[in-house]
Amino acid sequence: MNAAWSKLFGSPASARAKLAAKAPDGALRRYLETPVQPDDTPLREARLLAVDVETTGLDPKIDHLLSIGFVPVDGYQIQLAGAGQVLVRQSAAVGESARFHGLTDDALAGGSTVAEALDALFTALCGRVLLAHHAAIETGFLNRACEQVYGMGAPFAVVDTMSIQFGLLSQGFDDEPPQGSLRLWNARGQFGLPRYAAHEALTDALACAELYLAQVAELESVRPRTLKSVLKR
Repeated sequence: MNAAWSKLFGSPASARAKLAAKAPDGALRRYLETPVQPDDTPLREARLLAVDVETTGLDPKIDHLLSIGFVPVDGYQIQLAGAGQVLVRQSAAVGESARFHGLTDDALAGGSTVAEALDALFTALCGRVLLAHHAAIETGFLNRACEQVYGMGAPFAVVDTMSIQFGLLSQGFDDEPPQGSLRLWNARGQFGLPRYAAHEALTDALACAELYLAQVAELESVRPRTLKSVLKR
């Protein structure tokens, strides 16, 4: 959980309880009522959900959420049976952003409402830690969507593969990692992982999950790690 939530509401557990009391019945409340995994959970037992969002831009205040992709990770295994993707129906045209994500107005017309997309996400996220690459994008858009639908934001415990990669590349060196080395596809290349077509939410979530497991393998080649060692504060 972000430290800002703890400052406002106290401990992470009490913060979630207070928010759960304000949340409407449904997936968000169930997510908030489900206990967070302890920080000392070994990574071999940690339960995460790799998440990626596609949007019309990078600013949650003015841009729109178009799709959410997610893939569960249990310990050292990716659970493809639990993977999913939700397209979000839009009232406005996607415009030039379609060149990047390939989502057309016609495709999105048959999508879910923002509320339905959030229900699918929080159902999958119950009892799990959100995993993403450059997670500020995901949490920014998801919080904005929660404010629009529920009238409140949501706390996320987060593991960020970009932050992990920064730590791996910076160990024992004073220099910053080479420019571009922290991007998802470049980071994957450093572990010999294949390059997929980018900017598709489910594929990018899977790519993030695979990168995370490669990073964990490198981290644990030195010693076993706990969830605390990779949580982003």
